[in-house]
Parts: sequence; structure tokens; C-alpha cells
Amino acid sequence: MAFGFFFDNARCTGCKTCEMACKDYHNLGVEATFRRVIDYEGGTWRPAHGAGGVEEVEGVFAYHVSLACNHCGNPACTKVCPTGAMHKDEAGLVWPDERKCIGCGYCTMACPYHAPFIDQRLKRSSKCDGCRERQAEGKLPICVEACPTRALDCGEPLELAQRHPDAVRSILPLPAEDATWPNLLIAPSPAALLAAETGQGSIANWEEI
Repeated sequence: MAFGFFFDNARCTGCKTCEMACKDYHNLGVEATFRRVIDYEGGTWRPAHGAGGVEEVEGVFAYHVSLACNHCGNPACTKVCPTGAMHKDEAGLVWPDERKCIGCGYCTMACPYHAPFIDQRLKRSSKCDGCRERQAEGKLPICVEACPTRALDCGEPLELAQRHPDAVRSILPLPAEDATWPNLLIAPSPAALLAAETGQGSIANWEEI
């Protein structure tokens, strides 16, 4: 089996309700988060000619990317784990077995999405596990349930692809999909399409994430 997320980039307002709901549900500290919202911005401007001196903007865009573990088809984190703690289970969810994890941090370094992190309090790897306990009860992951604009969905990747045939697996600033074949489908916004066309932009909230 496989598990994946769907993210509607055009619906996301960057409110971070998904991030806060996840932190609350998993009782994460200030320094820890399983889901992050990236603010991505770009465009150019130039001094205007005429009264007021107002600047002209060209190709300006801004959008948000809600990102957690993508429970990849070829997860880099499981390949480098020396104890087998980081694994993909029968439901397609990638998560670390706390009984085996030694807190070496290899998974953190290997993941291009920076999903795993070393919990300094517990001295072991920690990350999004797709809310596997909630899923076992027939519930949605807390981030999906909490999103006020319904920008998040989850399920079997093939079914998600059938429901969203125009979805892509990567938008800026995410790595190319062939890095780990993420089970992440994205409906790109016009802003994301403009960013892809121009190849411009940068993360605006580095310190936050």
C-alpha cells in the first residue's frame, strides 16, 4: 500500500492552521514541527517614470506551500538509517521506530524535504507519521481535518492522481520529484506556474521555518 498528501496551492492562504493543529495534537515544543508552511515570493520592480515616483512591478508573485513528510516512494531517510528504525510500514507510512532509533541524525541529513529532525529532549528522530493512530481509527490526519480552506487531502496516491489529473509532484522551492519520488500531489496556483516559468523567487520566511 501507499499513502500520500494532496495540496491545493491555490486554496492555501498561509494561515498555518495545519501547522498549529499538528503541533498541538502531537504536543510538540516551540522548536519542533512536523508540518511547515513555506512562504515563497518573487518578481522584479523598477522606478516609475511620472508623478509620484511609484515603482512598477513586473511578474510579482507570492504563494504558500504546506509541507510535511511526503511518505516517498523511494525515501532517502530509510536508506541511510543504520538500525532500520526509519522504515515504511504496510500502510505506506514512513516513521521511526523509537525502540531502534539511536538519534544519529542521518535521516535528517538525507531527506531533501527536511522532514525528520532530532528531538533533543528524547534524543531520537521524530517526524510526521501521517497520524497513523488516527488513520487506524478511520480518521483523517489532523492537518487535513484542520485546514479551513480544504487545501489538504490525503489517500492512496493513485486515487489522488485520478481525482486531480492536473496535479504535479513539485513546485518551487521543492526539489525535483525524482529525488525521492514523493507521494505528494500539488494543484499549482497561477503564481506557482509563473515562478516555474521565470525560475525566480526565494523563501521569505527562512528564520521561521
